[in-house]
Amino acid sequence: MKRALVIYHSKTGITRAFGKEISDFLTRNNIDSTFISIVDYRDSEIQNIDYIVLGCWTSGLFVLFQHPEKAWIDFSRRLPDLSGKKIVLFTTYKIAAGSMFRGMRKRLRCTPDDVVVELKSRDGHMTESHRTALQRFCQ
Repeated sequence: MKRALVIYHSKTGITRAFGKEISDFLTRNNIDSTFISIVDYRDSEIQNIDYIVLGCWTSGLFVLFQHPEKAWIDFSRRLPDLSGKKIVLFTTYKIAAGSMFRGMRKRLRCTPDDVVVELKSRDGHMTESHRTALQRFCQ
């Protein structure tokens, strides 16, 4: 069975809820999914993982300069080289996600092709398009 690690950073609980829905979806699609906060992450968690799912809320000035929050940036520096892993990035936002995914990507050690899916949600809930993208990801 394939294994996924869903790691999130949430300020108000919306990103946590979105990450939990993603994790539950993966479990329903026969992927052993572990769901944890960046605070609870340990390096040993990433061993023998097939899929890495990383999420953070969007920080920035309304529609300009969106970026991951500092705690997520610090967490991303602790991650090992993720090259060769299939990666999903997810974020929640108030007005627009803007350049959030670019900001997340540039902090990860991986190749551009490793990030397979990017999901964003305003309310922390999965949509049908999210499910379709994750379904393709799971194949």
